[in-house]
Amino acid sequence: MVDHLRRCVTCRRLAAKQEFWRLVRVYPSHQVELDEGMGRSAYVCQTAECLMVAQKKNRLGRALRAPVPEKVFQILWQRLATDSQPDS
Repeated sequence: MVDHLRRCVTCRRLAAKQEFWRLVRVYPSHQVELDEGMGRSAYVCQTAECLMVAQKKNRLGRALRAPVPEKVFQILWQRLATDSQPDS
């Protein structure tokens, strides 16, 4: 369905929301969280290229209108490393 499509803040690719990482500026605290909460959301592809540009150019921070903590990027880089490892 059309309402399940989202756009990456970095490469602008349109895809199903399951293909992205979701960051949320939680209301009313304005804290940025991963994958949970209600509030303003931004999506980024689960690729090193998109994550690198999103971090370097503050694409997520601008989309959320809130600073994204370094800890959130560390978690995303760990997810990327874990997801890209071949299964044994």
